This record gives sequence, C-alpha cells and structure tokens, in this order.
Amino acid sequence: MQDLIQQPTLPLSRIKLGRNPRTYFDDAEMHEMRASVRVRGVDTPILVRPIDDGFYELIAGGRRYKAAMEERGESYEMPVAVKYVDEFEAEEMALIENIQRSDMSPGEEAVDAAKLVGRCQGDREEAARRLGWSVQTLNGRLALMNCSASVLEALNTRSIKLGHAELFAAFTKEQQDKLLPVVVKEGHSVADLKKVLERASCSLSAAIFDKVDCAGCQHNSAAQAEMFGESIATGNCTNRTCYSERTEKQLDATAAGLRDEYQTVRIVRPGDNHTRIQLVADGPKGVGAEQAKACYACQNFGAAVSGLPDSLGNVYKGQCFDTVCNMKKVAARIKSEKPSAPASATTTAKAATAAGASKATGGAKGDKPAALTPEATTVAESDRVKTYRVALWRKALRRDIGMNHELVRQYLIAIVATGQARSISETAFRALWERLLDDKAPASGFGKAADAAKAATPLAQENLIVAILASAIEGVDVPYLTEMCRHHKLDLTKYWKLDKAFLELITKSEMKVVADELGIRAAMGADHFKKVFAKSKPEVIEALVSVDGFDYDGKVLTVLKF
Repeated sequence: MQDLIQQPTLPLSRIKLGRNPRTYFDDAEMHEMRASVRVRGVDTPILVRPIDDGFYELIAGGRRYKAAMEERGESYEMPVAVKYVDEFEAEEMALIENIQRSDMSPGEEAVDAAKLVGRCQGDREEAARRLGWSVQTLNGRLALMNCSASVLEALNTRSIKLGHAELFAAFTKEQQDKLLPVVVKEGHSVADLKKVLERASCSLSAAIFDKVDCAGCQHNSAAQAEMFGESIATGNCTNRTCYSERTEKQLDATAAGLRDEYQTVRIVRPGDNHTRIQLVADGPKGVGAEQAKACYACQNFGAAVSGLPDSLGNVYKGQCFDTVCNMKKVAARIKSEKPSAPASATTTAKAATAAGASKATGGAKGDKPAALTPEATTVAESDRVKTYRVALWRKALRRDIGMNHELVRQYLIAIVATGQARSISETAFRALWERLLDDKAPASGFGKAADAAKAATPLAQENLIVAILASAIEGVDVPYLTEMCRHHKLDLTKYWKLDKAFLELITKSEMKVVADELGIRAAMGADHFKKVFAKSKPEVIEALVSVDGFDYDGKVLTVLKF
C-alpha cells in the first residue's frame, strides 16, 4: 500500500459512498455529531480512494460524511486523505478502522471478518493477525455468522446481548426466528435461553450419523420417558459430547469420500461464508466457458461438506475456494464482452435459464447441493504432485550423470562456481561414504578424513566424488535443479513410466486426463474404459497400470516435465 497523500478537501458531491461495515448508528451519538458539524464543520479527514471519472469512494468516516451531508450539503468541502487501494483492500481498511475507532456491534464485526477470512482463503490465523485479534476472538465472531438476519439485526441494535446471539447460533435459523421475538418481548436472560438450548438441541431426527445404537441408549430422551414418565421432548440426545463426536466423524467420512474426485475438500463452519463460491461458466457470476475449464484443474477447485446446523452434512460440489480470484475472473469476463445489440427475447430467455441453473447448482448460500461434477482438463499441480515430480528429477539426474565421471567433475565445478556448494548435504554424503567404504565417515578432524580418503582405492575415490555431486543434486533448490535438467537435456522417458504411486496422488477425474494423454483410453476401448471408471479409485488405478498389450515405456506426462 502507498503512503497517504494529503488532499485538503473535496466537495461531497464528488465522494460516493462505499460499503460501510457499520449498519447501525446510535441516534444520540449521531445527534451530537450533527450538532458539532453544524457549528464547526469536520476537522478530521475522511479516508477515500480514487475511482472513475474524477470521483472518489468513501473508505472510512461514514458518520462524518453522513453528518456533513445532512448539515452542510453536497457542496461542502470535506477534508480528505486519499489512499490508492483496490476494492478488497478498501473493505479491509474500513473494517479495521471501524473496529479501532468506535464500538461496532459484534454482529457487524462478524460479517466483515468473514469476508476477510475469505480473502485469506480460509486462513483464520492470518485474518486474526490483520485484525489485531486473537484466533479465539475471531472464531467467536465468526460463529455469529450462523445467526439469522433478524438475530444479527437485534444484536446490532442492542436489543439482545452478545451471549444471546452466541447461543442462538447453535439453533437452525427457523428456530432462531421463532425464539427471538419471545426473548426480546419477555426479556429472557442469557441463562434462560441456555436452558432452552439444552432442551431443544441434539435432535436425533436431524442427526447425520447412523442412529442404530441410539435406540436403546440411556441418553435417548425416548428411553428416559419410558423410565421416568417425564422428560424433555422425545427424540433428543442428552449427551451432547457423544452426539458432537459422532457428527464430526460422519462429516470427516463424507469429506474423505470426496477426495478421490476433487483437489480440495473442506468442511465449512459458521463464518466460512466467503471462503467458497459456486464455480459457474455462464450468468452474471460466470467466469466464462474457457476459464471454467482451466478452473477445474486449479488446486482451489473442489467440494464443500456443510457443518452448519441448517444444512448439516450436505455436499456442495464444484466450489471455488479462492473467492477473490473468482471475482477477478468474472470481472475480466465481463470486461472482455463487447457491447452488442439488445438481446432478443430468445436470448434473454436462455440467459434467464442459465442464471436459474446456476442458482440451482448450490452456491455458497444455496440450500441444495450441486449435482454435476465437472471433468478435469489437466492434472493439477498439487503440492503432492510437485513433490513427486521433483523427486523424479533428482533421481533421474543422479542416475544419468553418475556413470560419466568426466561429466560429474564438470558439473561439480559448475555447482561450486555458482555458489551452490552449500547445497551439498552432509547427511546424504556421509551415508554414501559408509556404503562405498564400508566404514563410518570421520565425524571430526581434517587429518582423519584426509587419511581415510587417501586409503581408499582410486575407484572408491571416484565414487566419492560422484557421491558429492549426488548429495548436491539432492540439496539444490528447485529452480536450480530445473536449470540443471534443461542444460543436461535429461530424458525422463528412460526413468519413468506410469505407476500406482503417481496415480494415488490425483483424482479419478484427473486420471482420465492421464489416460487420454498416454493413449490408455484408446487402448482399453470406450466401453471398457467407462466400466472401469465406475469402480472405486483403487480398482481404477489397478486397471490403468495393467492394460494388456499397452506399451508404457517412452511416455511421460506433461505435468512431470521440467
């Protein structure tokens, strides 16, 4: 971010309102501010950012802007400080400024904190650092995002306390909206609401886990009714710990079942509202057909499992977990579309249908899971694939150079000359020393090491030099390793062919890409190929590496090349 550039004043008519994290303004406080502005104007500059056509957008100072507009009018010269930031940075600055300057409602803080978590791609520790909060404080605020709109409004207007809202967040939104008017009207305390929660929570009818064992459990309220005659409503579990543990296990199991299909699978919690968005090609939030294909192979594409009370256990497929990138892609698609003549009735109808289909696929706030699983078009460069690829390069380079002692000396000189001698791994070299000389390398003392090297045969000495290069190849960073592979013109086809170890790193959808690139689909035949991919991932892997008559040698995937 650039430093502040002081610009004395701007007429209010040239300042447009941005999004204010504050939604509630105390009447008494605003009355005092208007009186002050009426008498002496505004002394403290508001924060703005330049936008199109000579206008500026308000980042922070909404109450001062509001009071000045009401008391002085749009011609009033408002003192300003200009900040050159994009819309995402502006939202973050507005949130932090409001938290630091005045007593925002926890509900208002929760809404914008959730957006910040989205911009941090779900990294709550990073979001807490930016806000100057502890992770515990952030999690407490984010939990409020499961409150219904009416509960958040009641919290913002101080009709209920923070403790009420935190308890409401454990209910479904329907339950919240039924209880809220009673709590407000009758003035129930936080303790009163907690008792209601204890009675109404852990409904077995809403449980997502197998309830066979619950029928005869002593914590089943139905069993209590038979034993004692009086109990809370039947069909509830009174052992919250057990209920929660079994729910979490089921959520984990659901997520695990999706990891064969998607690069990223997450269980979403209250406050994760802005960490994901449904990826669509068409409609107002579409990224475009070509971009969507590229997105399917992105490491941030995947599925979400809901851990929210209203949709517990639901699966939402086709999710993008980088919402900022998604918004930028949508903006780029809109910008690239040239203005055209007014759409015909048919075109408009198609657009409406596409938008309706997009909504039905189950976005971040939708009620229904998405039904379609887009096919991958490339193998994603996940961390696991990158690790596998680099290990392949190191192993292949060591083996390819190791038999040429002249080349070994040449490369070793080049490594030292370019400052990479530090990459020689002492641990790796000592292990090779012990294997070559059948003796431990001296742990200290130059003389001992020199004498041991001298006592070695000429062949063993040559092999030790090879070992030095091998340990260097093991230790150099990836960009330098890539440069070495390219200079050497390393032929990976001599050292790799499709194996189970690689296939286990990717999804079934990506395996189809692999099969097409290597020619396996054609070798298997369309019908057999389709039958194979209807099976489990282990069965698919076994079939792909054992195709009768298929020559696996001499074929290397694009994702593995340097």
